Order: sequence, then C-alpha cells, then structure tokens
Amino acid sequence: MKLEPANDLVASAGSAKRWTSTGHDPQFRVELPGGRLEAGWYEVTCDLEAVDGAGLSAVLYPDFGTPVLESDGIPLFGAATRTRTSIIVLKRDIVGLRFDPLSSEAEFDLELFTLTKVGRFHAAREMWSAITQRSGVVMSRKRLIRRCAYQLFRNGPRAVGQALYALYLDIVAISLSRNYLNWVLTNDTWTPARLEEIRASFRGREDAPSISVVMPVYNPPEKWLRRCIDSVIEQSYEAWTLCIADDCSPNPRIRSVLSEYAARDPRIKVVFREKNGHISRSSNSALELVTGDYVALLDHDDELSPVALSTMAKAIMDNPDAQVLYSDEDKIGEDGIRFDPYFKPDFNIDLFRGHNMVSHFGVYRTALLRELGGFREGYEGSQDYDLALRCVERLSPSQIVHVPHVLYHWRTIAGSTAAGPQEKSYAGVAAKKSLTAHFERVGMRGRFEELSSFPGNFAHMIEPGDVPLVSIIIPTRDRVDLLKQCVESILEKTTYTRYEVLIVDNGSVEQETLDYFEGLTVANRAKVLRYDAPFNFSAINNFAVGQAAGTVLVFANNDLEVISFGWLDELVSHALRKEVGAVGCMLYYPNDTVQHAGIILGLGQARIAGHAYHLQQRGYPGQMCRMHLTQQLSAVTAACMAVRREVFDEVGGFDEALGVAFNDVDLCLRIRAKGYAVVWTPRAEMYHHESASRGHDDVGARKERFDAESAFMASRWGAELLNDPYFNPNLSLDDASFMFGPKRHVRQWQAGA
Repeated sequence: MKLEPANDLVASAGSAKRWTSTGHDPQFRVELPGGRLEAGWYEVTCDLEAVDGAGLSAVLYPDFGTPVLESDGIPLFGAATRTRTSIIVLKRDIVGLRFDPLSSEAEFDLELFTLTKVGRFHAAREMWSAITQRSGVVMSRKRLIRRCAYQLFRNGPRAVGQALYALYLDIVAISLSRNYLNWVLTNDTWTPARLEEIRASFRGREDAPSISVVMPVYNPPEKWLRRCIDSVIEQSYEAWTLCIADDCSPNPRIRSVLSEYAARDPRIKVVFREKNGHISRSSNSALELVTGDYVALLDHDDELSPVALSTMAKAIMDNPDAQVLYSDEDKIGEDGIRFDPYFKPDFNIDLFRGHNMVSHFGVYRTALLRELGGFREGYEGSQDYDLALRCVERLSPSQIVHVPHVLYHWRTIAGSTAAGPQEKSYAGVAAKKSLTAHFERVGMRGRFEELSSFPGNFAHMIEPGDVPLVSIIIPTRDRVDLLKQCVESILEKTTYTRYEVLIVDNGSVEQETLDYFEGLTVANRAKVLRYDAPFNFSAINNFAVGQAAGTVLVFANNDLEVISFGWLDELVSHALRKEVGAVGCMLYYPNDTVQHAGIILGLGQARIAGHAYHLQQRGYPGQMCRMHLTQQLSAVTAACMAVRREVFDEVGGFDEALGVAFNDVDLCLRIRAKGYAVVWTPRAEMYHHESASRGHDDVGARKERFDAESAFMASRWGAELLNDPYFNPNLSLDDASFMFGPKRHVRQWQAGA
C-alpha cells in the first residue's frame, strides 16, 4: 500500500526507508484502492523504528467524509512495543486514511506498511492472543474467558468481538504508554545537580514541614524492598523519617535488610512485630513511630519520585491549612520502565466514590490520623481507602490538595494490586464495605456495585427519598420524525413517574408537525408552548421555565432517544442533592460512539470547551475507567441536563447573549461560581442525533456567530477556561481522550522556593 508524505515529512537522501519529521504533525496519506475502503476488520503491519531510539506513537486517522478529528485516531502497536501488527475496525466506509508515525521532530525508518482486510474470527484470534499475552495488565485469563462467554450467550458473536476490541484498545494504550518515556525524559527527569539545588532550597526554612513515611512490610522480594527504601533515601528533601513495621515476615532476610538500613540512617525507624496482624495492624504499628507533621503512605515494593517529598513539602507550605494531599501516579515494571500514568483531577468526591483517587501518593496531617485512630481492622485490602474516606468527610474542599505531579510509581509484580485489581480480589469487598460505611456516616441512602468489567471501580446509586415533579423542556422546529422519536421514547421508556413534557415550538410550519402537536395536546401527553421569535436556545428555555411546574427542570434536545429506562431517576437522584446544581448524562451517536461524556474546559481548537471522549466507542473505559464513573465536572451539555429550579433561578437562567453555543457551559460555570457542583453520570444513557434539525456552525453566518460567542466566553471566563480543575495540567487540550501532553504548569516548589 503506497504512502505519500502529506505534512512535515522529508525523505532522507540515499535511503529508501528513512524519513525526517520537520515539525510536530508529520503525516502520510495512505493511497486507497479506488479511493475508498469498506467497513470491517483490518490487520495493519507497520515496521517502524526511530533512529535515535525515541518512542513512536503511530496513529491512523480515518476520513469518513467529514473533517478528520484528533479523537478519530486509532493507535497502533509500534517500535516501542516491538510489535509490528495491529488489529483495527472501521465502523463504516472511509474515503481517506492518514498515517501519523509520531508527534515530534525526529528521524525514523519506515520499511513496511500494509493494510489487509481480515475476517472477524481472524481478528478475534489475534486480539485474544495480544490480550492473553498481557493478561495481567487488564484482566486475568479466567476473567477474560468468563466475560467472552457471557457476551457470546447473551448477545452473540458480534458482542464478543466488541468486548475483545475494547480490551485490545486498552492493551494498545498501555503498551504505547512506553512512549510515556519520552514525556518522562522531557518533563520528569532529574539530574543529581538539579536534585541538590532543590535540596538546598529547603535548608534553613523554618516553615518546611517534617514528613514521616509510613511503610508496613510483609515478605516482599528483597530486590524491590531495597529499591523502595533507597527511593526514600535519595529524596531531594531532608526533613523525613521512614517508619517501618515488619509484620512478622517469614523470610529472615527481611529482618536483616531492615536492620541494615536502620543502622545506616537514623531517620529510618523499624519495629518488628512478633505476630502477624495483617496490613491494618502493621500500618498502625508503623504509625506509632511517626514524629513528623505529616504522614506519607508507601507500599513496600513501590518507589517514590526523587522529588516526591520536596514537591509535597512545598505544596504544604503553599497551603498551610492542607489536611490531605495527593499526587498523580504511574506504574513501574520489573524492567524499570514507567508506564500507565494516572493524571488525576482536583478532588472530586463523586469520582472518589468510584475509586480511590487519593491512593498514591497520599499525604495526611498527623494530627488528623491520630484523631481518627489510624487504620481500621476489618478493612484490609482497602484500609487506605477507608482511611481517606473518613478523612475527607471531615474536611472542606480547600483542605484537600491535589499536587499535579507524578510522585509515586506502583511496582507491577505478581501479587501486587498495580498488576491488576484481580490480584487481590478481597480488596474489592473491603472497598465496597468502606464506601457503604461512608454513605452511612454522611447520611446518604444508596448502594454501591463493583463494575464487573473493571474491578476496583464502583457505581453508586443514590436513593433521593422525594419524588418531585420534573419538567422536561424540549425546544423544536418541525422535524417531526426526530421529535416524535424523542417524545415517544420518553413516554414509553421512562420509569420515573412524576414528570411533565413541555414542547416549545419555535416556528414549526409543516402540517405533519402541527398535527402531532395537536394529538399530544388532546391526549394530554405533553404541553405545547408557542415561542414566535428567532431561534435563541437560551431565550427559548428561559421562556419555558416560566411555564413549567416542576421542582426539577430537565433541558432536552428534540433529537434524543432514551436508552436506559432509569435515566430520569438517575438525574433526579443527583439533582436533589443540596450541594449539586446541575446533572448531565451520557450521550451516544446512533453508531454507538460517544457524543458527550461531560465537558472539559479549554478542550479543542477554540480553547473554550469540548466533550470528553468524543467519538470513542461505547464501552471504552477512559482514563482509569473515568468514562464509567459518576463524577463532578466543570460543565455538562444542555442537550440533556437536569437543574433544580431554585438553582436555575438563583443564577438567573441561561444567558440570552449566548443564543446557540456555550450557553450550557456558561450556565454550569455560573452554577459552580455559586458553590454548587456539576455532576455527570454514565448511568443515564441516550442516543443523540446531534443538531440534526439545525445543521453545523462552521460556515457563513453561523461561523461568525460561533466566533462571537467564543469571544464572549473567553472575555467572561478568561484563564479559568484553560485550568479545568477536573482535568489535569499534564493532559493535552488537543485530545479528548485524556492523553498526556506538554506540561501547562511549573513545579510547586519552583514558585518562590
């Protein structure tokens, strides 16, 4: 298959296979037979290698006849993984194909590129092989077999292929995260001289906190125990103690190693328990040795970044009221290669109820832990989650500080949770117990369910108690086919019982539409309101709210179709929480790709806002399963948004200066400015034929209006649009899939240290 250079690529003289990237967006155009390629499964063979050893991130971008977006990209295995073949699926026919070999200036060799159509059974076999070879990364072989059997008997062979492909994409993403090494080299590599500069910057600082690192130990491999302790000794911060409790390890070498280190450095304190008591008792024994102002938690086979304690110390100095601090994290293999980073959002109680986002590297004020009595027995396997839950319940958001730097490296060895939650299945039981106890303490009624496909992650369902009247507001103009599909799906599939449907007619003229309105009115199935003015989404909805009787308002587009029968129950359960101001749902295009999974500020070319995971396949996990977890976000789309009337009135409704674009983002930001949270839930699902009745905003007068509304948002919200607290400054604003990119911040200790 022939490749033609399309952008930022120069063929090297004297070599038929060597190329030089002259910019950050090198592209080949793939010549397609007949100018098209039909939908189906394909095997891609790509022999790609960087000349200087840098990692490569080969990506295919299919052209479906619409503008090609970054979120359309299909990552391939490549030189970083020593794997030449990849399986991809094209959901529909394409008219063009772009191949991006990397995203930086570099020389590389490209010796082979082929694209071969294969049957689904061949594709399934190849994906199965790739997944099982790396089964410890995503799930155990036994769990994989069970999952495929379940899909086969419940939904048929096609569903098995879809399930395998979702897991396969996880494998590709994790394998390609070896290119994360390039990010590490650029953003997170420390020379001895630089570490000494940091170390010296803290000397003589009376406000520098003392930090005690608590480490329970039970029979780890000696190699990794030594590497763990060495990572503390090598810190670019000196005001630390390492408090170790050995839980009666049967290997006598453990006592020898710990005694050796204690003799070497007086900051290392060790207690040898005479009887094994499991992780909670052992951790409490280590906690008794603590003398520092703050406690940091470390597992006996993991590693700290050399700037972990200095970065945390500076964060504490900058936030003297901080009670709990946590950082970003990644994993580290036995080969020393770092991969699979988790670039976390700022504290987010709903996401925290989905998984332990504090985890590593968690740092706690010592007085708080002592007040709580340390770790609790009966929660082993999730004792740190239980501890963090009990801590944050007592704190205000300002006392919980996210430090957006990778300060902790989980070791992936057999038996460790970092290798996969299935390695310690009892941890899931303990986590659910911790979460249930948390709900009881804070007075919330609900339940938790561990996600079967993503162990260690939890869905939480809230029982609201009240069943208020909900007003579902649907603006429309003709297109009765869409409107009828929307209204009928609501009336037929909604399990929530107390709601009214208000259709706001904005100038419909087609007789079929008017007849449908009359039929709904006569049958008392919906109310039809007439709004005779030029289209303005904000004004139409504000007008409808004045006619609505509901305590909860749901703004809905006329091109929706209900998927989950409990969608309204889910939205209302969150909308009634006193701390919540708006709630959004999961929207898919009819081809089962994501249209909306929440809104991220600054995402996309306009740098105003964009939809998270846009165009990803339904079922895609997202970063650390975020696409499957209820969470707080900065904004959600008003294509389907629930708001308590009192909150809507308090903020003054939609701003009618934003007639089409960004009115929902602006509303959510004003709701958040009043102190309310915006929640997104994946358990309210709908199909969305986006803007099918209006068209697009990329040409003519519509583009001018879009540009004007973008300028309005930039003027009103300024830098806030580039610092979304529910994203991460290490993630790229050019990618809706939460991929790491150039840093958009400086290290905490660099500012004024």
